[in-house]
Amino acid sequence: MTKKRVLITGGAGFLGSHLCDRFIKEGYHVIAMDNLITGSLENIEHLFKLEHFEFYHHDVSKFVHVPGHLDYILHFASPASPIDYLKIPIQTLKVGSLGTHNLLGLAKAKGARMLIASTSEVYGDPLVHPQQEDYWGNVNPVGPRGCYDEAKRFQEAMTMAYHMHHGLETRIVRIFNTYGPRMRLNDGRVLPAFLSQALRGEPLSIFGDGSQTRSFCYVDDLVEGIYRLLLSDYHLPVNVGNPSEITIREFAEEICRLTGAELKVDYQPLPKDDPQQRQPDITKAKELLGWEPRVDRAEGLKRTLEYFREKILTPAEQNA
Repeated sequence: MTKKRVLITGGAGFLGSHLCDRFIKEGYHVIAMDNLITGSLENIEHLFKLEHFEFYHHDVSKFVHVPGHLDYILHFASPASPIDYLKIPIQTLKVGSLGTHNLLGLAKAKGARMLIASTSEVYGDPLVHPQQEDYWGNVNPVGPRGCYDEAKRFQEAMTMAYHMHHGLETRIVRIFNTYGPRMRLNDGRVLPAFLSQALRGEPLSIFGDGSQTRSFCYVDDLVEGIYRLLLSDYHLPVNVGNPSEITIREFAEEICRLTGAELKVDYQPLPKDDPQQRQPDITKAKELLGWEPRVDRAEGLKRTLEYFREKILTPAEQNA
């Protein structure tokens, strides 16, 4: 029996590489594609020896050709942290627009089902709490974060257009803050920043007064939600994330307790258009997919800390 074939763009990234692992485990032939602007081959090098894994070094903003049939396409190529998309705003817009268009065209040509990675950022700085899928958002299109938020909103619109106009099978996942092994240490997001700073004995950088909230989902839970959504028959957006909300200040205290570091804080000005609240309403995911997060923050942080320790500390420091 021939294996089902899946193309995962952004396959060398944090989420993409975990998806590659999951689809290999489920018995698929996996084709990962990445231009390595923010992804790293280190995340997928353990898969290179496998017969049913391929890697294409390619930018999906340019024409995408994949020989042979495809059953599924998961579009996870995009810079996803503010540090990245503020540095490369045009590539961010192109991968969400031109990249999405290229892949939707490929899906149509191959008769494949396509799932796009959207984001809680489509809700902007929300005026509704928690955020549910029928909320249209509060986004500043010309602010510094507009390149990411609007790329993702356009991506959703383009995907829906292909679904309505061409009858393409499409799925849209709106991903909330996710963490776990393979996050880049310097990606600028709060969890890698706090863990790196705590392990190095540096003050933790808090933007604003730390009263803003985030909701963190462990990567294995997220991958499970994405897998279930792909195989479901629901084409409208679905929030996948962990509704357990925490203020950034409380989170800093939690990280210091976990690492045994002394809590020292470096307060910095709040970036423009930074969301004050983030909490998914996951009613839809529960009802449609039978999904909810299983890994609590204490367990997820413990697993993530082990990864960061190996990356940051020397072997002697790790054993100390």
